Amino acid sequence: MSPSNLERMIELATSFFDAKNDPDQISVTEHDIERLRALHPASLSESTDANGPIAWMLVIPTTAALMERFLAREIGEQTLLDETPPGGSYDALYLCSALVLPEYRGKGVARTLLDSAIAAIRADHPIRTLFYWGFSTEGERLAVLVARACGLPLRQRADS
Repeated sequence: MSPSNLERMIELATSFFDAKNDPDQISVTEHDIERLRALHPASLSESTDANGPIAWMLVIPTTAALMERFLAREIGEQTLLDETPPGGSYDALYLCSALVLPEYRGKGVARTLLDSAIAAIRADHPIRTLFYWGFSTEGERLAVLVARACGLPLRQRADS
């Protein structure tokens, strides 16, 4: 029996990000999911087919001050999430991750999820800047396309 979409998505996330071995990354525990939803319901989204999830997307609305600390490598993703105050006013949006099963890549699935999330969050918060930490060429390309489409500046966390 072949693995389900859910099993494949979990394996993709585990192999790509290796969050278990990097305490600075978000491991997306139940606590993290609750926290993300408290920041904004559009922080987490997925696209599915009849066999389950085909794509997951995670963004973190936050403050410019926390964004600057993250970009300067003073804090990691987990601290960014933990220190972002629920119920606050957010002016920065961290494009955290977009995972898509291989057979669905290149079809605009991640772009659609991200566009929808950004629009929903911008309807509630004065987002002025997008930022990301590049793990792949595809992720960087997606971040650039989305930033251009929504007319917001895009900042990147350097690797070192």
